[in-house]
Amino acid sequence: MSTVDPARIVEMASAFYDSCVLFAASDLGIFKKLAELGEADLETMASACGLDRRGGQLLLDACVALGLCEKRESRYRNSPEAALFLVPGSPADLSGAIRYNRDVYSAWGRLREMVQSGKPVERPELHLGEDEDRTRTFVLAMHHRALGIGQAVVPLLDLSESKQVLDVGGGPGTYSMLIAREFPGVECIVLDLPEVVKIAAELVAQAGMAGKVRTLAGDYHSVPFPDGNDAVLFFGVLHQEDEETIRHLLRRAHDSLVSGALVYVLDMMTDSSRAQPKFSALFSLNMALTTERGWVFSDEDLEGWLAEAGFGNFSCRPLPPPMPHWLACARRS
Repeated sequence: MSTVDPARIVEMASAFYDSCVLFAASDLGIFKKLAELGEADLETMASACGLDRRGGQLLLDACVALGLCEKRESRYRNSPEAALFLVPGSPADLSGAIRYNRDVYSAWGRLREMVQSGKPVERPELHLGEDEDRTRTFVLAMHHRALGIGQAVVPLLDLSESKQVLDVGGGPGTYSMLIAREFPGVECIVLDLPEVVKIAAELVAQAGMAGKVRTLAGDYHSVPFPDGNDAVLFFGVLHQEDEETIRHLLRRAHDSLVSGALVYVLDMMTDSSRAQPKFSALFSLNMALTTERGWVFSDEDLEGWLAEAGFGNFSCRPLPPPMPHWLACARRS
């Protein structure tokens, strides 16, 4: 008789239950309302969040089962975890960041189709300017995610002597704003698609950073990179591109940098097996579902491409858990 436990397979088959409860509760404002009220019974939550009584009780009890809420007698309250990470406006709020995962959920249901056809099941243009609502949701989700990641990344950057930093595919401009705050002598340029940098400009203005961060609208595949950069950033960008495009972008970055300047790459990466870390291997599928060329490359791949482009002094390190990203750096000779 086999001693192998089937529990992991069974849990894997139903893992999407957890995700759906999280997304629905967040979208319905469950955690926000509980934060406002402190605790509440079912009737109060049903009225405040527009829930059917039976459906609302099932969802709230599922949140309790997942440790997102606590229940004392008939009253619900946020768990400490939900209070910190799922209440909009809290210092460590992830409610905006997880909306990207919610938006790609339906694409994952068509994974078999992508594997058989080799084609994405969702057009990337939907969240890159074509659909205004999807684009705004995507850009704001990246903003909220970058706010958390940036706290770990920015202190690792050597930009104290830099004056001009080019943020290629900089999306909401979040990393640029964090850098400009940390390094007062730096001006950042955020290069991204017109509909994306329009939202970035709003966020920059709201943060009072318009004098330190400016946007450059255009497709980074073809728009010339400004000259005289002391650093070029590719933060969460290169996993959207195929190998030849990555090589081309790194060569262009090299040519736009002053002598001795740095290029930084922040991305998901695998080891040479392409199967570890687990999240990176799975995220490669996510990119294939939603882009024509997306994938996750290895740190060895990146080191070779940077050397070909004329960079040396390569270094690469994983960020602290739970962040799945790696930060690589190389210097223009």
